[in-house]
Amino acid sequence: MIELAKPTREEFRLQGEELHQQMLQRFAALDVLDLDTLDEDGYPTDHALELIEAWPWNDPKGWFEFIKSIWHLKSWGWAETDGGVDDWTEQQIPDTTKRFHISTAGWSGNESIIRAMEKNDMLWHFHWIQSRRGGHYIFELKSDDDE
Repeated sequence: MIELAKPTREEFRLQGEELHQQMLQRFAALDVLDLDTLDEDGYPTDHALELIEAWPWNDPKGWFEFIKSIWHLKSWGWAETDGGVDDWTEQQIPDTTKRFHISTAGWSGNESIIRAMEKNDMLWHFHWIQSRRGGHYIFELKSDDDE
């Protein structure tokens, strides 16, 4: 039987730091200030989707602001609340937690944004709360996530 060495806590930390540095380099190379984020039909460009995928995990507020800036049908499919009641547990959510209720409206451009968000593992797993049939998503951003 082959015996595999168990990675140490330090090896995991170093591996995580290396991945983080790679993501920062990828993000820096994409040039956030490039204004070409939507095409002539209002669909997100490949550049915009790559920014979402590579966005640094320690800037969730900026991630949501950027996504909102390119979201189609914001007036219908994007709502933000401070606190509220959890739909599942019915427990009170503190007012220091911002909740994002976003719906794709079935529009393929918004659905491609959601797919890009899912590819940003860290931000997706830290902030995604719920998905519903029909393209509705709930995310949370706690106030201490932004510090």
